[in-house]
Amino acid sequence: MIDFGGHSVIVTGAGGGVGSALVKVLADCGARVVACDRKGVDLSADGIAEASHFDLLDDAAVADFAARTLSAGVPAAVISNAGWTRAETLAAVTPEALDREVDLNFRSAALLSQAFLPAMRNQPSGAAFVFVTSVNAMFHCGNPAYSAAKAALTAWMRAIATEEGRNGIRANAVVPGSIRTGAWDHRIARKPEILGVVSGLYPLGRLVEPAEVARAAAFLASPAASGITGAALTVDAGLTAGNLPFLEQIS
Repeated sequence: MIDFGGHSVIVTGAGGGVGSALVKVLADCGARVVACDRKGVDLSADGIAEASHFDLLDDAAVADFAARTLSAGVPAAVISNAGWTRAETLAAVTPEALDREVDLNFRSAALLSQAFLPAMRNQPSGAAFVFVTSVNAMFHCGNPAYSAAKAALTAWMRAIATEEGRNGIRANAVVPGSIRTGAWDHRIARKPEILGVVSGLYPLGRLVEPAEVARAAAFLASPAASGITGAALTVDAGLTAGNLPFLEQIS
């Protein structure tokens, strides 16, 4: 049984599909959830103990959030879940798109972790960072700027795991495949049959559910994963296990 014992866990992107699932799973596991998202995003869901609205692209706002949070105590874990992409192919990656997607999907999470690292060292029960990345960082399946940023975030996670382990800090990544959230709505609007087609690429025959990603992140953030650091845990319905469409063609 995962039990955070009332300790605080920070979640970015808490108003989105995976973020909302994280709030529920963490609260059910006894965490005091500090939910973060952009201004205007609803953070009134059950399970949220404290809500903070700020832009992760605003360095001063990130530093201010960290200072305010730490003044009330050191969190047990920080889960960097926020992410966004719209540049589906290389042709769509303008300089502006590259800057925005790298800044949001990598730089903001890196700076947030740096802001909390000093205070989280040498805590009696340890401390953890969990980064939500993507299978896009492992092999190319679109969204090149987003994929590059998530690959950088994976490398950052391993840097924390390696350098901060002696200080009682663990760092891991959850690596989802396609998740059925609102992020797919613009694709469905353009191509209504896309979910059925994409689902056939996965050995489980479906996309991943937000709660499945949330449960994996909660585990890695919790004392139940006390011996795990530097790991990238795939939650991808089997996508990276092999090439199912190729196998079906030759069998």
